[in-house]
Amino acid sequence: MSFVDELKSAVTPRAALLVVGVFALQLLFITSYVGALHHPKPTDVPFGVVAPQQVSARLVDQLEQLPGTPVDPRTVTDEAAARQQIMNRDIDGALVVDPLGRTDTLLVASGGGTVLASALETIFTKVEAAQGRTVRTVDVAPASPEDFDGLSAFYLVVGWCVGGYICAAILAISSGSRPANRQRAVIRLGVLALYSALGGLGGAIIVGPVLGALPGSIAALWGLGTLVVFAVGAATLALQSVFGIVGIGLAILLIVIAGNPSAGGAFPAPMLPPFWRAIGPALPPGAGTWAARSIAYFKGNDMAASMWVLSAWAVVGTAVTLVMSSLKRKPEAEAIASEVGEPRS
Repeated sequence: MSFVDELKSAVTPRAALLVVGVFALQLLFITSYVGALHHPKPTDVPFGVVAPQQVSARLVDQLEQLPGTPVDPRTVTDEAAARQQIMNRDIDGALVVDPLGRTDTLLVASGGGTVLASALETIFTKVEAAQGRTVRTVDVAPASPEDFDGLSAFYLVVGWCVGGYICAAILAISSGSRPANRQRAVIRLGVLALYSALGGLGGAIIVGPVLGALPGSIAALWGLGTLVVFAVGAATLALQSVFGIVGIGLAILLIVIAGNPSAGGAFPAPMLPPFWRAIGPALPPGAGTWAARSIAYFKGNDMAASMWVLSAWAVVGTAVTLVMSSLKRKPEAEAIASEVGEPRS
């Protein structure tokens, strides 16, 4: 047998296409992560200004004119209201001006991302110095001492996401990408649901009682983890049922390549470029990270949108999987599946 014949036998057209797909994913991975994270800078950070009426308008105007528009300032009535808005996650910080002295107070929330809190401190140290004033920083929602750079929530959610798509991939690869009938689809989804509950509980226990990395309700984190794992797993099952083994690559594209760098983990959303900042909240890693930080540091505030996003992924993924399992394969499709080595379910 000639080398060309050996090559054709060793690398089938289907395998060659899959390799090309992996190569594309590799380049997209590099582009997405480096593009999102190589030059973080705060842009339009929601920010409150507490000052006497004759001062606040002028100060807001000055902050709007800062190079690069690092903050999006708005007037807040008093310090108590500013603290409440930070805890509600409506704003990421606030400057409280002391009309009787020359030292103002900067309110931040490192629980939402220590990098962003540090960036705000740097910005307002310079702003105040230019006015001949000084600033003291007060952390309204401090990150746990065991939560370095506020990354524990992000890594927890990444772990849940990884478990979700790997579990779904194994279920599909072991017995065919598309379930042969609805009953088998329901069984797969049931196994995924059980796995999700166990994975959610395990993650919550590890970051809580075991490592002490995150404060907050273990039950709430368990519920969040269960939803994250199931949402990602159901989406992966749906993609596999529609696109076959290529669906695994599409799941990686959505969750790992697009979702992780846009999740606001390493750098909170206001420090990401516009594209990643826009897509992050709509993808499971971003929605999960936001919700996990809300549970840990913000008394569970402002989680509704994230929970709706995760629920949508779970419901749509489940529906598509069930619909595709009801469609009968044509005999030609079964024959092709056998030829390319796809196991039947």
